[in-house]
Amino acid sequence: MPRLAPLPKAEAPEGVAQTYERLEELFEGAFPEMFLRMGRVEPFLKDFYMNFKKFVYTPGALDAKTKAMIGYAVSLHAKSEPWIEYFAARCQALGAAEKQVHEVLAIIATNYTYNTFFKFRDLSGSALFEGMAVGLRAHTFSSTSLDEKTVELLNIAISDINACKPCTSGHVEKARALGLSDNQLLECIQCAATVYAGAQFENFGS
Repeated sequence: MPRLAPLPKAEAPEGVAQTYERLEELFEGAFPEMFLRMGRVEPFLKDFYMNFKKFVYTPGALDAKTKAMIGYAVSLHAKSEPWIEYFAARCQALGAAEKQVHEVLAIIATNYTYNTFFKFRDLSGSALFEGMAVGLRAHTFSSTSLDEKTVELLNIAISDINACKPCTSGHVEKARALGLSDNQLLECIQCAATVYAGAQFENFGS
């Protein structure tokens, strides 16, 4: 597959150059190189810019730091180094301690443990395993310095991407019990979906 070289603003067609200008306004100057690679495909760049601005970068139903943590978790899941570096730095710039950035990694790794187990229960086609104990520890969910609401939002984002229906529905139920609104849960997924798309574009195009 041909790789996509970053498209400099000086070489960009008018529509792409206009989006670059909006990105410069959003970031108050230089913006991440990943957007320059997207510039090779104008419709994707425009879609991603609009989604990124609304659901990832700008505070809405969720605050900017929480969105940055979701973005970091999704980037780790997607193994996209440029986005991992961007969101790790953004988390800390918005007030997250380095320890908390590390804890996000632990939260998503713990999700893999439970997502794998509960997807097996769901996919096995046998009621036999329903009655068996889980037997797997997951104290990480309740033992980090991250607040409960943030943990549940991370759990929902990763469980959804991992297509674990029992885990996703369970975490949604717990998030609601903690007082998170449906709009906040929806924005969590809108944020995760946007970042996942950007990470995959970067993975395939670079």
